[in-house]
Amino acid sequence: MNERYAFVMMIKDKWWHEFLRLHHEGEQVQSYVQGGWAPPKKASLLFFYVTKPVSEMGGYAEFVERKVGSGEELWQEHGSESVLGTAERYFDFVKGRERISFIRFKNLQEATKPIPLSNLRFILGIRRLARGGFYMGKETADKLMAIME
Repeated sequence: MNERYAFVMMIKDKWWHEFLRLHHEGEQVQSYVQGGWAPPKKASLLFFYVTKPVSEMGGYAEFVERKVGSGEELWQEHGSESVLGTAERYFDFVKGRERISFIRFKNLQEATKPIPLSNLRFILGIRRLARGGFYMGKETADKLMAIME
């Protein structure tokens, strides 16, 4: 069994809504931009946990890849996939960072029934969620997807 089948990303509400907006506008592949060598390196699915004040699992998508490189080269290659929108906003966001990660995903699915934090902790059998995100196995990922539909 693959214990690194899916990765749960922590995401702010404003970025979650921007990803949803781009998805509804027809964007097939999107990128979450983060400084440094951000996880996940490998996974099949990404889950999006929308942080406070929302505090719920908002949806999921298919993981495409994580690309790490210089801010300039990644903007040229995948900047249009980012919710940052403009080069000015992007470079303001990444300034001072040597390495940038673009976590690319496709087929974003918004949960019909988002999972609140208390229920999520119960399902996962944990007291706290790791702020940097965490991996989970296929069985747990399948269970979460079923609950959200």
